[in-house]
Amino acid sequence: MLSPAFVLLFIFAYIPLSGWVMAFTEYKIGMNIFDGRFTGLSQFRSFFIESKDFINLIRNTLVINISSVIINIILAVFFAILLNEVRVYWFKKTVQTITFFPFFISWVITYSVVLSLFAVRTGSINEFLISIGFIRKGYNFLGDPRYSWGLMIILNMWKYLGYNSIIFLASIKGISSEEYEAAAIDGADRFQRIKFITLPHLIPTISILLIMNSGWIFNSNLEQFFIFTNPSNWETMEVLDMYIYKFGLKLLNYSYATAVGIIKTLVSIIMLWLVNTLSTKLTDSGIF
Repeated sequence: MLSPAFVLLFIFAYIPLSGWVMAFTEYKIGMNIFDGRFTGLSQFRSFFIESKDFINLIRNTLVINISSVIINIILAVFFAILLNEVRVYWFKKTVQTITFFPFFISWVITYSVVLSLFAVRTGSINEFLISIGFIRKGYNFLGDPRYSWGLMIILNMWKYLGYNSIIFLASIKGISSEEYEAAAIDGADRFQRIKFITLPHLIPTISILLIMNSGWIFNSNLEQFFIFTNPSNWETMEVLDMYIYKFGLKLLNYSYATAVGIIKTLVSIIMLWLVNTLSTKLTDSGIF
């Protein structure tokens, strides 16, 4: 039953890795990927030594992705605990559905909503703030580089809060009710039961999510950044995936783009191994 999944994974995830050879050759469009002139590590040296974008790319990618992962997990834990404490079933399910719905909204529609709310002249929020005299002119949330990181982090939080909270709710449901009953008999109030029973049981789930997300620290949603990046904020919005897209599909420098992609993949694997090792030592929870 698992064989079709393994076949698809091999065809679409591992066979394309043969294209990594382009990072070590001078590849041109129309050539066989194995016929290019061998250039060794020149493309990698160009990225680390000659490129002026290296620091900004790493900074933007790490700040946005690490902040999003940590904030999303912390908020999802507390949100799941709060939902679990709600005793009105219909209200609980309504809130859960509302918070889970953004996960299914495409980034194109998300941008349209954000634009209608935060456009400098026509955004409803800016218009309201101007009408009450709070500000004299609208904030350029979509174009000002000062707001780029915060905007991306908030949007990621809004989009994935409901999805992550479902994972923690499932973990909470797996906790034996006998533990809560015993704690209640011993005089523990609701907050003490959360502190000494619920949170300790969620640590393995938190560890697994941190490990799984650590492998994606250097990966960004290309659709998200492609839509929200513009000439005004590109300095704080250009991440590694946008950089690879620019050099690979716009400038047609496939060799250089492939080299940057290899660097990103290798660093992601190292990050995954480091976080898994640390988690195993601290919490005895790991994925390998």
